[in-house]
Parts: sequence; C-alpha cells; structure tokens
Amino acid sequence: MNQLTVLIPFALPPAELARDLLRQTRAPALAMLLGRASQTVPTRACDPFSRALPHEHWLAQHFGLARSTPDSSPPAATTLMRRFGHAPAAGHWFVLHPAHIHVARDHLVLTDIAQLQLEQPQSQQLFDAAAPLFVELGHELVYGDARTWFIRADAWAGLRTSTPAAASGRNVDIWMPEGPGELAWRKLQNEVQMQWFTEAINDEREARGQKTINSIWLWGGSDAAAHAAPGVANFAPGGWRLPLGTGAAADLQQIVATPGARLLVLDELVELALAEEWGLWLQRMEQLDNEWLAPLLETLRAGAIDSLELVLTGSDRVKQSGNSRAGLRKFWRKPSLSRLAA
Repeated sequence: MNQLTVLIPFALPPAELARDLLRQTRAPALAMLLGRASQTVPTRACDPFSRALPHEHWLAQHFGLARSTPDSSPPAATTLMRRFGHAPAAGHWFVLHPAHIHVARDHLVLTDIAQLQLEQPQSQQLFDAAAPLFVELGHELVYGDARTWFIRADAWAGLRTSTPAAASGRNVDIWMPEGPGELAWRKLQNEVQMQWFTEAINDEREARGQKTINSIWLWGGSDAAAHAAPGVANFAPGGWRLPLGTGAAADLQQIVATPGARLLVLDELVELALAEEWGLWLQRMEQLDNEWLAPLLETLRAGAIDSLELVLTGSDRVKQSGNSRAGLRKFWRKPSLSRLAA
C-alpha cells in the first residue's frame, strides 16, 4: 500500500492560546484533511514533565528504539553515531551537545541548541579544548558535527536524561541527569564549563552578539549493540526526517514516487514553539500548508498515494488522523481546524 505519514511537531498550539491562534491560522489544506479525515484516533495526553517531547517519543516508538518512557530520553546515541559514520563496537554511549545556559531570576535555563549558530571551526576548537578532560576521566569523546558529539560512559548505563528540546527554556535543575553516574557527570560538566570560560571563541561570539557556548548537554544513552528498525538512519538532532533536496516541490515529487510506507517529518515549528514566537508560528503554519499540505492533498485526490496519515503533536498531546481519497469526497463534512484545539 502506498501510504505516507506526515508528522508535524507543535502543530497543536498550547490549550490556553489555541482559540486565539486558530482564529488567525490560514491553513485550508490542513483544515480539509482534518475535517474530512476517514479515521481519527482520540487525542492522547502526554506527561508534560516527560524527559522527551511527545513527537520524540512517537519517533522512537515508530523506529523501534528500545525503551522510550517518560523517565528518560529515547536511547538514540548509537543510532545517531551510525548516521555520522561512526560504528561503536562496544560500550554505552550518550549524545553530547555544546550548549548555552543562562541565569534567570532564581534558576538556570537551557537555551534551545538550534539557536546557537555554532559553526564547525568553532565547535572543533571547543571539542579539542575539552577532549583532554574526558580522556583524563577515561571517557572516549567522538565528534559528529558542529552541534553533536558523543561520549562513551559504560558506568553510566541507566542514567536518566532529558532531550535538549524537552529541557529548553526550563529550569535545568529539573531536567539534569539522574541515576548511575549523576555526580560524575556534574563534575565533568563543571570542568568543561570552567575550561570554556577562558576560551577566546566565546569572547568573539559575544562581540558578534551571539550566545556563548558555556556548557554541555547529555542525553540519549544506548548500548553499542542496540539496533533500530530500518530507516532510522535518517534520524537527525532535530528529529527523524527524510533528507531534503532543493525545495518542497522537488522533495514532494521524490517522496510520492517512492513506493511503500514512508514518513515525512516537518519540524519547522519546533524552534518557534520552544521560543514562544507565536506570530512567527502562524506564518510558518501558512507556509507548511502552502508548500507541503496543499500539494499532498492534491496528490491524495489524484490517487498518487492511497492514504495520508497526519500525526500532530504539541507540548503534551498527540493527535492522529487518517485520510483516504474516498474520504475527501464527503462534501458534507466541513473543513475545520477546531480539532487542533480538542
């Protein structure tokens, strides 16, 4: 069966803002798909204090990653390593991100790592400066890309961690790792923070109006022997996605032409929602509707795909609905975005 699943994280606005936002949202294709859905799964509430966001848990389960519970982040480290061309032979590994933590009124807050604009030369210099600290404590440190590194810490298996997206904008004390290795991690984190405090790179970033890289964030612990389902190699720090090409039209043509069941992740709302930039969220929703959902709606009408499943998430909810070509003919069902608030 030629089926396409489209996951749109943070398409569900916060309950307290939903009515006002949806009144201003211009997304006719999404309204049509929701209004004439042939199958709708009841909205599932999620723990707002889970250590990963609803779409991150959904993706982990979709790709068969072991253990994805509210108590810890999905075990994605070794899967991510393979995506970057590293194949760990043994050990327990974690994802490590260069990060920025700032002081709020009475607590520390993690900045969304997507906002840091960290380039490869800067990242490599910070990596080289921190590496001796890891080696001294017996940890292997591996470079993935500018914002994604990996650390081997066999003794920390079972450490409960949070994804950076789940912790973003929140009091870091609540989301810090807990369990085996907790104290050792905090000691290492503090040492890296002190080392980077003296780095000229951060002075240069401040002079350019950029946030300093003053900490590291740990998550995603998994064993080297762990293997995910086929297709999970497309996992990226911001989510699982198909590799995009030169533009939505070209990407859509490639996706539709690929047989079987496929997943498309449109994660462009995540950064805006985490930053609570709801005016920009409205603009981006309109773009997603024009560039992706409207063409997909026409593709479904034309029979190029048999079914289109929407998976929409917010900070604490997941909503799923299925669409078929026959369902679109039910003209008595009015297009509506009201289900985004339900």
